[in-house]
Amino acid sequence: MFGGLGYGEILLIFLIVLLLFGARRIPEIAQGLGKGIREFRKALHEVKDEIESTGGEDEGEEHKKLAG
Repeated sequence: MFGGLGYGEILLIFLIVLLLFGARRIPEIAQGLGKGIREFRKALHEVKDEIESTGGEDEGEEHKKLAG
C-alpha cells in the first residue's frame, strides 16, 4: 500500500502515535505538518519559477563565454 506497508502495519503505527501523543495532540500535529508541507511546496514552486525565468538568460551568457 504505502511504501510496502500494509493495513496492519499502518494501524499499528497509528495506535503507537495515539498512545505517545494522545488524541488531543494529533490534530495539532497534523495541522502543523500540513502547514509545513504547504510552505515547502510554495517555496519549491517559487524557486522553480525563479530558475525558469532566469534560465534562458543565463544559458545565453554561458554559450557566449564558452564560444569566446
